[in-house]
Amino acid sequence: MTDTARILTPVPATPDEAGDRLDKWLAVRLPELSRSRIKCLIEAGLVALDGATITDASYRVKSGQAARVEVPPDAPATPEAQAIALVVVYEDEDLIVIDKPPGMVVHPAPGSPDSTLVNALLAHCGESLAGIGGVRRPGIVHRLDKDTSGLLVAAKTDAAHRGLAAQFAAHSLERAYQALVWGLPNPAEGEIVGAIGRNPHDRKSMAIVSHGGKPALTRYRLLRGFVGGAVSLVECRLATGRTHQIRVHMTSINNPLVGDRTYGRVRSGRMVRIPEAQRRALNAFPRQALHAYLLGFQHPTRGEVLRFESLIPSDINDLMKILETV
Repeated sequence: MTDTARILTPVPATPDEAGDRLDKWLAVRLPELSRSRIKCLIEAGLVALDGATITDASYRVKSGQAARVEVPPDAPATPEAQAIALVVVYEDEDLIVIDKPPGMVVHPAPGSPDSTLVNALLAHCGESLAGIGGVRRPGIVHRLDKDTSGLLVAAKTDAAHRGLAAQFAAHSLERAYQALVWGLPNPAEGEIVGAIGRNPHDRKSMAIVSHGGKPALTRYRLLRGFVGGAVSLVECRLATGRTHQIRVHMTSINNPLVGDRTYGRVRSGRMVRIPEAQRRALNAFPRQALHAYLLGFQHPTRGEVLRFESLIPSDINDLMKILETV
């Protein structure tokens, strides 16, 4: 295992190789890396051609183009226990419910090899957790995006993992989020239906797609408006649990989340009517304003119904106070 990234610079593409897929061309030039590994590196933004980052593995190379490939250090075979403070909402011998702060990644992945919730859980729960649910994701049955805060349950035993996973697969849990979005949803309450899959134009993001996606349903309702309806607080309830579901679905009805740098582009017309102090606060908000505030499920071994709620975190609450001053 290496401690630093390796930089690989294969010989530039020849005229005969012009038009080859980027991942295929690199797999030939860099036989020490598998094509699937190369594809992951491309999608992670670690491959550049003539100095320009390319994130599409199907990009067709041109004659004379030179590649720079950054290969991150190898991740440990198993995550390490790390003493990281956790907000524990509930815990028993079978499971643990955490109120995850924004900025924490749930499980190790390329670009986030440690300091994740999994590392913290291994330290908190002990090595018994290591065999639950797979090497890289011990105990994890669902996830929240790095910059989404709120409630998350993890299993501490095989029986609990099976029971919780079955409930997630059946969509029988109660999950609700609160989010600050741009504009007022119209109608004020409704359902958003749209299969979600990889964005065909940007493989690092998700989108509503007509082919190859997974069915998704989000129920939303307006809770309150701010600054003359330029921003609103909504509740979203998940009937399914797809990657970036709320972020994609709310964007699809023209109400993207405040602070969402991937899906939350805002039309300039919406900003004109917002006073300067509130506009600055909205533009400066550093994450998607999304909080998993409610989580309910049947205890996987005892059968009782458990239901937990989490208050909106201080950063979203502080932003709402600024918006209230108008």
